[in-house]
Amino acid sequence: GLGVHSEKSSLRRGDVTAQIALQPALKFNGGGHINHSIFWTNLSPNGGGEPKGELLEAIKRDFGSFAKFKEKLTAVSVGVQGSGWGWLGFNKEQGRLQIAACSNQDPLQGTTGLIPLLGIDVWEHAYYLQYKNVRPDYLKAIWNVINWENVTARFTACSK
Repeated sequence: GLGVHSEKSSLRRGDVTAQIALQPALKFNGGGHINHSIFWTNLSPNGGGEPKGELLEAIKRDFGSFAKFKEKLTAVSVGVQGSGWGWLGFNKEQGRLQIAACSNQDPLQGTTGLIPLLGIDVWEHAYYLQYKNVRPDYLKAIWNVINWENVTARFTACSK
């Protein structure tokens, strides 16, 4: 696959496909305010790549590798029936990261007790125009705009 550097430079060169694809999600004003307020801060045109430091270590510890984590969160998100969310959450009792899916706009913490770190919106509106319901393609693109600094800040705040 493409290395992190080529992904980053293609975004800088103006490959804004991923950003355009997320526009409807960013404009969506319906339910799920909590989910969306997390989703917005999770994304950045300068995002992508891998997290660093403690978060990366925790991902490796709890999922085996970053690649396995990415695969699992993608699979869970692809598998959501209809509309919903794929989440990376923090289980405070067990002190570990967990992946979960929520249907519709159910908030992660209220539903599972996990603290939300990274949410992927798989409501059809989030990608329909760009990807015509090809959810796996949308999920591939979203990894290029994930703002790991934001996700790391959330992780640090709840794992103290």
